[in-house]
Amino acid sequence: MIAGHVFIATSLDGFIARSDGDIAWLLERDDPDEDHGYDAFIADIDVILMGRGTFETIRTVRPWPFTLPVVVLSSSMSQADLPDDLVDEIRLVDSAPEEAMRMLEIEGHRKVYVDGGRLIQSFLRAGLISDLVITIVPVLLGEGRRLFGSVAADISLRHEETRSFPSGLVQSRYRVEA
Repeated sequence: MIAGHVFIATSLDGFIARSDGDIAWLLERDDPDEDHGYDAFIADIDVILMGRGTFETIRTVRPWPFTLPVVVLSSSMSQADLPDDLVDEIRLVDSAPEEAMRMLEIEGHRKVYVDGGRLIQSFLRAGLISDLVITIVPVLLGEGRRLFGSVAADISLRHEETRSFPSGLVQSRYRVEA
């Protein structure tokens, strides 16, 4: 059965980016000598599903950081919006979360990395996320793009583990309870 998985960082006050999408505050805190578990996480993933905003933030990163298939969920982008060197790396899909997951499951995917604030929010509301790894960066932004938005009902999470790092980052893993 297909499942959505989240691996993301937030500021201590719950923002994944500044209001303009800037994530320099996050990149400044990245310590290449610390293993935050991303490589182990991504090694167990079949496909990456990201929102348009996340794609817009990383679209100029070279070399392209992903070897897995990347699907961008967007109702406003077209193939013409993709950088020439990424046309064969990115697939654009305009569908609801449930439809996107059904499509990926039909293609044989089982573990989907769901990346992007609004996308994570919509997948949580639809019950399509099975677990979340959230790394808290010790910085207060005051405002910006929140990781979590409004929900119609409580979404219960079960804490599985918390790790702290010498850099001050704190990472927690949660399982979404059905």
